Amino acid sequence: MSWVEIISLIVAGVLVGFINTLAGGGSIISLSLLMFLGLPANVANGTNRIAITLQTFTASRNFLKAGLLKSKKGVMLGVPAVIGSIAGSFIAIEINEAVFEKIMVFIMFAMLFFIFYKPSVWLKGKAELMNKKSTWFQYVIFFLIGIYGGFIHAGIGYLLLIALVLGGGFDLLQANALKVLIVFMYVPFTLLVFLISGQVNYLYGFVLAIGNVSGAVLASRFAIKEGAGFVRWVIFVVVIFTALHVFGIIDFKSIYKTLY
Repeated sequence: MSWVEIISLIVAGVLVGFINTLAGGGSIISLSLLMFLGLPANVANGTNRIAITLQTFTASRNFLKAGLLKSKKGVMLGVPAVIGSIAGSFIAIEINEAVFEKIMVFIMFAMLFFIFYKPSVWLKGKAELMNKKSTWFQYVIFFLIGIYGGFIHAGIGYLLLIALVLGGGFDLLQANALKVLIVFMYVPFTLLVFLISGQVNYLYGFVLAIGNVSGAVLASRFAIKEGAGFVRWVIFVVVIFTALHVFGIIDFKSIYKTLY
């Protein structure tokens, strides 16, 4: 591994860790880089999960210390997501990358509409809904989200935020912390599946993780200090840049190629 590759992975990891901790979709950057460096898509998908595991552990610990992970309801909703993620990681089908990215952008823009159309729903939450017992329908939703996370992972943060805020009644800051925790709950299981299948590059994964962890530390501190309003604007910026990438206005792979 060259120094250029090491620096590229760490820098990309910082961006991914920051974006994933405050919003979601950052794995588009790391997956693009890993594939550009020569890893097959499935190996890149598995390798990325080493960094995600360490990233979410770090951010969850910071959110726990800040008192943002007190809800047993959020943890219980994570259980079906774990089960679904294991099933998703075993799905052996091919997905067209371009179609997948456009679907994810649609989800992201849908979320962007909601958080700016009715910001009070996201910033304040609904105590009566948050204290209400989870329904079987919610468990099914989180199971399906888990399947998606186990198979692709990129963009999972947006689906979890929508489900936690609109379905669970949490405000955006609490939901963001729970989102990170739920991802931490399921990612090690999916990583294990990829490890058993021999679809993980350990060296690339741990070098990438150095950046991811650094980005997660920075992002979690920002979120705790600045609150839900800050998280909302980070999501806005990430959605715009992701859309520019998906529709060919900004090409991360070309940027990597130029720098490399």
